[in-house]
Amino acid sequence: MQLDPILRGWANYHRHVCSKYTFRYVDRMVFLALWRWAKRRHPNKGARWVRKKYFKTVGKRNWVFSGEIKIQNGRTKTVHLLSIGYTPIRRHVKIRNAANPYDPQWEVYFEARIKAKMRKTLRGKRKLLNLWKAQDGRCKQCGQLITLESDWHAHHMVWRSMGGTDTSSNLQMLHPTCHQQIHCQ
Repeated sequence: MQLDPILRGWANYHRHVCSKYTFRYVDRMVFLALWRWAKRRHPNKGARWVRKKYFKTVGKRNWVFSGEIKIQNGRTKTVHLLSIGYTPIRRHVKIRNAANPYDPQWEVYFEARIKAKMRKTLRGKRKLLNLWKAQDGRCKQCGQLITLESDWHAHHMVWRSMGGTDTSSNLQMLHPTCHQQIHCQ
């Protein structure tokens, strides 16, 4: 319970760089340290007993460090140590050198960045779902259904370059062609 948040925080901080091999190395070193600790804690027990007591199989993962904690009403719950080797690497996409958020010609570029960001986060997905439901799943420009196959763009009714915000009240879901038509007008 104490080691898990430290590992998770460290992995989340370093997940934007080439760190897969480092994550696996840290997993290995943590495992070896825990194995030595368990063997030292029970010097009169064999390796098989130590493995059965502290290391479990969870899904496809073997040798997962596990323990039991007491929860409400005196019951116990089994907890497992996080493996940071499974942390997905998420690359940071740099903003183009000439891009200016206050220039209307870059509005489409920044809307595409917002779309990509919204697709990656749970909060963004929830916002998109609420927006889609508010529009009855239809494009505000042409009235046709918006599906995963037809794709969509989030359009700012008051452009961000003109002082608009990213709130749901200022966003519309449009088809890519409808969105392009609006920006060409």
